[in-house]
Amino acid sequence: MAHPASGSSASAHMDAIYRRQRYIYDATRKYYLLGRDRLIGELRPPADGAVLEVACGTGRNLIAAARAYPDARFYGFDISAAMLETAQASINGAGLDGRIQIAHGDATSFSAVQLFGVEAFDRIFISYAVSMIPPWREALQQALQALAPGGQLLLVDFGDQAGLPGWFKRGLRRWLAHFSVTPRDTLADELEHIAAQPGLSVQCNQLYRGYAVYAVISKDPA
Repeated sequence: MAHPASGSSASAHMDAIYRRQRYIYDATRKYYLLGRDRLIGELRPPADGAVLEVACGTGRNLIAAARAYPDARFYGFDISAAMLETAQASINGAGLDGRIQIAHGDATSFSAVQLFGVEAFDRIFISYAVSMIPPWREALQQALQALAPGGQLLLVDFGDQAGLPGWFKRGLRRWLAHFSVTPRDTLADELEHIAAQPGLSVQCNQLYRGYAVYAVISKDPA
């Protein structure tokens, strides 16, 4: 299934996919979106730090992170208005509407100031969204621009599954395609490119025999 590049067409496309899926999303995705809780456990934002989730979906990760780090402020955006509706209801239900702010935004062209009135974030995380954004390299660079000096961008997403049986990889990718999800086989290469940029360093690990890629990108202090 083709995924529009960005803008209103991408928003409508994601709404069409998740208009009904959002009600069962968290219950089903916990079995194969592996590494999300590790990422949350390793965020460790500074006291009163600002944390952003790119493509926050149902708000599941934001709620878990806000509970884990009660001294931090949390923000998230998504291109799907349907997902944001579910996220806001979940945030309100968790009693965290005073600590989590969400907005409608595009990962490839967002402005932190326009969305939230925040200049930069101490932590940014992207969980299984790179594989859903066709201009994913642009999304990574946009996130890095919003990262404060001394901050970290944490990322987890599907890997190349090189260490897994061929039948499993083929079946997984056929199934993921129904949701406009495309694992980025060159993600590790792009992370190496990012590591070569001045002021940035990258730690990257393959999880579960290549099922997923987990990375932490650190920006040097000012």
